[in-house]
Amino acid sequence: MKQAVTVAVMVLGLCACALGPDYVRPDLKVPEKFRWAPEGLAGASAGDLQWWDLYQDPRLQELIRIALTENADVRIAAARVEEARAALGSSQMELLPQVSASAAGRRVEVSGDELRPGQPRIGKLFQAQANVSYELDVWGRLRRSTQSARADFLASEFAKRAVLVSLVSDVATAYIDLITLHRELAITRRTVDTRLKLVELTRAKHDRGVISGLDVAVAEAQLAVARVAIPQQELEIARTEHRLSVLLGRYPQAFDFSDSPEAARIAPVPPAGLPSSLLERRPDVQRSEQQLVAANARFGAAKASLFPSLTLTGAFGRISTDLSRLFTPETAAWSVGAGLLQPLLDPQRSLYTQRAADARRQAALSGYAQTVQRALQEVADALIARTKQSEIQSAQQDQVDALRRASTIAHARYDVGTASYVDVTNADRDLFGAELSLATASRDSLLSTVQLYRALGGGWQQPAGDAEK
Repeated sequence: MKQAVTVAVMVLGLCACALGPDYVRPDLKVPEKFRWAPEGLAGASAGDLQWWDLYQDPRLQELIRIALTENADVRIAAARVEEARAALGSSQMELLPQVSASAAGRRVEVSGDELRPGQPRIGKLFQAQANVSYELDVWGRLRRSTQSARADFLASEFAKRAVLVSLVSDVATAYIDLITLHRELAITRRTVDTRLKLVELTRAKHDRGVISGLDVAVAEAQLAVARVAIPQQELEIARTEHRLSVLLGRYPQAFDFSDSPEAARIAPVPPAGLPSSLLERRPDVQRSEQQLVAANARFGAAKASLFPSLTLTGAFGRISTDLSRLFTPETAAWSVGAGLLQPLLDPQRSLYTQRAADARRQAALSGYAQTVQRALQEVADALIARTKQSEIQSAQQDQVDALRRASTIAHARYDVGTASYVDVTNADRDLFGAELSLATASRDSLLSTVQLYRALGGGWQQPAGDAEK
C-alpha cells in the first residue's frame, strides 16, 4: 500500500509540471510619457472615455450604434470569437478521460485449427462494452495546448474590440467628412451667387462702355471656376455617403446632413495618460500579447511531444454467443492496461516541430514589440496633430476674417469706380480659397481628436443595452 501511495504521489508530481517556459510579459522599456504630451498631465486618459461621452452629437451617436450592430466586420469578428471559444472547449476536453460505448453482433466461422471439441464451426457472437482512456499529462503537452487555445480565444476577443475601435473612428471620420463637404458646397454655392452678380455688374458696365470686354471675360471665367467645384464636391459627398453606408452595414444611400452644424459636437478630451496604460487598453496590443502567449504555450507543447506519452485504458463489457444471455453474470469481461508511446521511426520530426514553434515564438515576440512601438507612434502623431491643427485652424480663421474685410472693401470701391476689377478678382479668389481651407482645417482639427481617441484605445465599449446584441 505504501508503495502504491508513493507511485501515485510521483505521478501527480510529474503531472504538475509542464515543459517549456511559463509566459512572462517582456520588458519593452516603455517610456514614462508620450512625446508631445502636456507636462504634468498623467492622470486620467482620454482613452478611458466611453465613445458616447466623447461624441456628443446625437446624430453621430445614432450612426455609431447602428454600425456596432449591423457592420459586417463586427459580425465576422464575433463569429471568429465563437470559433475560438469552441476550439478552447474542445482543447479542455482533452484533459478529461475519453469514454466511449460500443455494441456489436456478428456471425463468425471458427478456423478448424482453433475449433474446440463440441464447438460448432459457425456461430454467433454478441458484445457490449464501455471503454475508458486517459492520457496522463506527464510533460504538460495537453495543458500547454489548452493554454494556447485560451490565448487564441482572448486574442480573438481583443481582435473584435480592435474592429470596434476602428469602426467607431471610421464612422466619426465619415460623418465629419460629410459635414465638411456640405459646408464646402455651401461656400461654393454662395461664391457662385456672388460671382454671378459680379458678372451681371461687369456686363452692365461694359454695355455702358465703362470697362473693357477683358473684365467681362475674367468675371465669367471666375464664375466657371466656382461652378466646376460644385459637381466635384457633390461627387465627393456621394462617395463619402457610400462609404458611410457600408460602415453601417447598408447598401449605398443618401444622408441629409446639409442642415448639420459646421462642426460635430465632441467633448473636451482629457490628457493622454501614461504610455504603460496602452498595454492594458489598446485591443491590438492586447491581441498581439495573447498571440505571444499562445506561441509560447505551443513551444512548450512541441517540447513535450519529444517525450513519451503515457495512457491508461480500461474496458468493461459483456461477451456472449447467445443474445439472450448477454447480460448474465457469467458473460462479464473486463481489462485494464497502460501504454507508453514513443515515436522511433521519425525522431527528427518532433525536433523540427519544436524548432519551428520556437521560431514562431520569437516572431510573435518581435510582433508584440512592433505593435507597442506603433501604438506609441500613433499616440505621439495624434498629440502633435491635435496641437498643430488647432493652431492652423486659428491662423486660417484670421486669414478668412481679413480677406472678408478686403473683399468687402474691394467690391465697394469697384462699385464707385475707385478700384479696378483686378482688385475685386484677387480679393474674391483669395477669399474663396481661404474659406475652403478653413473648412478643411476645421475638419482636420476634429479628426485629430478622433485619431487621438483611437490611438489611445478608446471606443470599443458598447452601451449596456447593446453589449449582448
